[in-house]
Amino acid sequence: MTEITAPRDTAPLTDPRDLALVAELRGGLPLTSRPYADLGARLGMSEAEVLGRLKALTEGGVIRRFGAIVRHHEAGYTANAMVVIDVPDDRVAAAGRLLALEEGVTLCYRRVRALPDWPYNLYAMVHGRDRAVVQAAVEDMLRRQGLAGLPHAVLFSTRRFKQTGGRYGRPQQEARA
Repeated sequence: MTEITAPRDTAPLTDPRDLALVAELRGGLPLTSRPYADLGARLGMSEAEVLGRLKALTEGGVIRRFGAIVRHHEAGYTANAMVVIDVPDDRVAAAGRLLALEEGVTLCYRRVRALPDWPYNLYAMVHGRDRAVVQAAVEDMLRRQGLAGLPHAVLFSTRRFKQTGGRYGRPQQEARA
């Protein structure tokens, strides 16, 4: 996933090479051993130039995030759970760092509690092929990290939502109009 924005304090994206690069990124990187070289070949740039431009766009705040979208369900991971924990505020940062290092955790973040209905402030996503195995892994993980005694819930996905990268900028046909 590439999140591309134009911060208010930066100049608009006007370099044709950067515009072409951003347009190509809308479809994601090629799934090859050298995706930046392949992207560059499509754009008439070297791999080094693509990487340099991406670095400049990132450092300039135009690209804020660059990551992968994994479709867990298609890979056979159909038991997907969000673990929510009510961690004391003075422990939540350390607990989050520890959970993020756990083998089964693919996403870990802190959120503000929505009291009185929702007391949880630490969230961790765990993917697996079997619900019982995921549940056992979560309980083991919480025990090892000293979090098992805290209020928590394991919320298994019942429905999948859009799993695509962001769409940024204008499509090529609109840009030509």
